[in-house]
Amino acid sequence: MEAARAALAWLSERTRVSPTDWALGIEARVRALLSEAGLREGEDADRCHQESIRRLGRTRLRAELARAHLLYGEWLRREHRRAEAREQLRTAHEMLDTMGMEAFAGRARRELTSAGEPVRNASGEPAGPHAVPAGMALTAQEALVARLARDGLSNPEIGSRLFISSRTVQYHLRKVFTKLGISSRSQLYRVLPGDPASASLR
Repeated sequence: MEAARAALAWLSERTRVSPTDWALGIEARVRALLSEAGLREGEDADRCHQESIRRLGRTRLRAELARAHLLYGEWLRREHRRAEAREQLRTAHEMLDTMGMEAFAGRARRELTSAGEPVRNASGEPAGPHAVPAGMALTAQEALVARLARDGLSNPEIGSRLFISSRTVQYHLRKVFTKLGISSRSQLYRVLPGDPASASLR
């Protein structure tokens, strides 16, 4: 968990300079995870998860908000608070499935099943490993990078938002182009569906 501690130190320094809801929401998420692991005494994981959701809910980063609901739901299920867990996991699954983030949607689906609730995807069909067409089978990270690139963000801008390097962004985009059968960023609009949340990230 040293990486998480280092991330928290970096985020805390950043939020002191620029206390945006995005930065504070991610910081609260990391504090929640460290608290869960018993590495941050006196911290309330429940309160931190709720703060993360509240702050990210004020931003336009729907993917990060969906992940916040997912993490909170997973924690609630581990705490045997199943009804509350299902509410958070249901929200996470609906958001992630709609955004095409199949890896994370699958994770939410498995958690919901474990919490005692059957899950269907956004089209109303039973959700399963083939919910996304083979040609569109991007990983969660690839899907997020692709949507940010489609919406006009540069590689450095994408890297800054996702805490990865520009080189890693380019690596993901190469894989996206191969999987989607395209050769440039300008073609992303043709193969990726638009949505209001990602359009507002410009």
